[in-house]
Amino acid sequence: MESSFKLGMTGSQPIFRYDLWWTPITAIYLHGGLLHIFFNISWIRQLGPIIDRAFGPFRFFIIFTVSGIIGFLISALTGSAFTLGASGSIFGLLAAAIVFGRQTGQSLFTRQLLQWAGLMFVMGFIFPGVDNWAHGGGFVGGYITAQILARSIGSREGIGTYIGAGICLLSTLGAFLLQLFAVWGLI
Repeated sequence: MESSFKLGMTGSQPIFRYDLWWTPITAIYLHGGLLHIFFNISWIRQLGPIIDRAFGPFRFFIIFTVSGIIGFLISALTGSAFTLGASGSIFGLLAAAIVFGRQTGQSLFTRQLLQWAGLMFVMGFIFPGVDNWAHGGGFVGGYITAQILARSIGSREGIGTYIGAGICLLSTLGAFLLQLFAVWGLI
């Protein structure tokens, strides 16, 4: 756990006790073990192509980043002391796929995705150590972000999307830099 903390895990303790306010970004890219990585990669392999085709790569990155941040903020506010992983972001991608299915009138597709979401939430209650608050927050964050970005589904990604993705990228790089400075005792 100490190494995960130094790398940027998040939760109520890092954010509120240690003032590491950037960790909701860094924690998206950290995982608690090989099984955790395996499940997240499996879901990204399933959802990634759908979101990429529906929204484009830059909107995909925005949805992924914003969902993860919102998921971890909800988790921290509800008292989860320490948490990490891309699951909140993945739930955000799942919500974005549901938004796409609803907007394009694909009820069977949408129903299947809602079943996946239900199954994933149930699995979160079965497996120990799963942060369902981050999952739920990521789902809500992804749904809202996708609704905002879906207004232009079918259109090319424009300057606003590029700026949004650039902000997400710079925020991610900046968060890891801040974490490095914190570990070195520079801040």
